[in-house]
Amino acid sequence: MLAYRIDRRSGVATYLQIVQQTRQALRLGLLVPGDKLPTAREVVEATAINPNTVLKAYRELEREGLVEARRGLGTFVRRALATTPADSPLRTDLDAWAARAKAAGLGREDVAALFTAVLEDHFQGDPS
Repeated sequence: MLAYRIDRRSGVATYLQIVQQTRQALRLGLLVPGDKLPTAREVVEATAINPNTVLKAYRELEREGLVEARRGLGTFVRRALATTPADSPLRTDLDAWAARAKAAGLGREDVAALFTAVLEDHFQGDPS
């Protein structure tokens, strides 16, 4: 089951962090159609956030057509976004690169900034 990680220092709204992490799990194939998302209560217990925040995130995912709420049963994945499996050789390459960056003394934010800059160079104007 998906476990959400909330970074209160990120500057990103908590509900958006849930939406983004769910999308990422869908892209990596960690969630597939039919899978059940954790209940709002489970997310609240694991993250100590307001239940309305979880519900807002789930409503956003439902509005996007990614999940559907089934009354009395929970929230389920409707469609996948998977294009790159979690065990892709590209992930292995990226993992090795991240390890080298960390060994070189770069922090998380430094790595994120560098990676974002490279993405911008290669995907300018590409909305996906």
